Amino acid sequence: MEALDDFLRSHAQEDLLPWSVQVEAANRFGLTYGEIEEAALGMDILPVRYLRNRQTINTVQQLHLFRSKVAVIGCGGLGGYAVEEMARLGIGHIKVIDPDVFEEHNMNRQVLSSPGVLGKPKVEAAAQRVMEINPAVTVVPVKKAFTTGNGIELLQGINIVLDALDTIPTRLELAEICKKLNIPLVHGSIAGWYGQAAVQFPGEDILGKIYSRYKEKKGIETELGIPSFTPAVVASIQVAEVCKILLNEGKPLRQRMLSINLLDMEIVEIQL
Repeated sequence: MEALDDFLRSHAQEDLLPWSVQVEAANRFGLTYGEIEEAALGMDILPVRYLRNRQTINTVQQLHLFRSKVAVIGCGGLGGYAVEEMARLGIGHIKVIDPDVFEEHNMNRQVLSSPGVLGKPKVEAAAQRVMEINPAVTVVPVKKAFTTGNGIELLQGINIVLDALDTIPTRLELAEICKKLNIPLVHGSIAGWYGQAAVQFPGEDILGKIYSRYKEKKGIETELGIPSFTPAVVASIQVAEVCKILLNEGKPLRQRMLSINLLDMEIVEIQL
């Protein structure tokens, strides 16, 4: 039987692997698209879908992203954009945790929402969307609320967590669980024209500092609402931070927070 590596080398276009070959290889060898992708990247063959990543992310780094495991807590405005962008980026394992279903008022800002998915669990819609845009990525949908009781179990084996929650107490609980597990936490929050982003590394208490004076369960998004563009901006910053931390590239938002004002187009860095 022809070996997989021989097949990939003989069918690659120089060092690029077209999707059609990936599909043929999966069918021929009885493997998943993800297994084919990991094998190709390990041979320094880049799937064509990542060609425009190449000048920023090399093949070795692309393989590292593919082998990484990220948990997204919340699958609404921030979480939906984050899942979409991470799947396109090539992060290979995404666990999506959210107890809710889509409602009509979600459709102005949640990229995974549409009339066709009203009443459908958000995590199922996330898994279906990733299957459509990058079937090599594994999505684990968990239709549960994140709590201190299940948090450690849900985050076992995760490399980094993306906070896309909308309640302050649960954010603080998430931060505590991440501290216990020594997992970096990429925080994002949005309301109206405004947003913020920060990173809590193991051993730090960044979320505790940010929310030390808050008494309410919800943030000011209940007063200001959320238009379509704010979650897209903040989620993109969060995904960039996830990528940087996984690849150990650049300067992460460590001990500092970005405060984003899209109305006046101002971004302020706050030391924490």
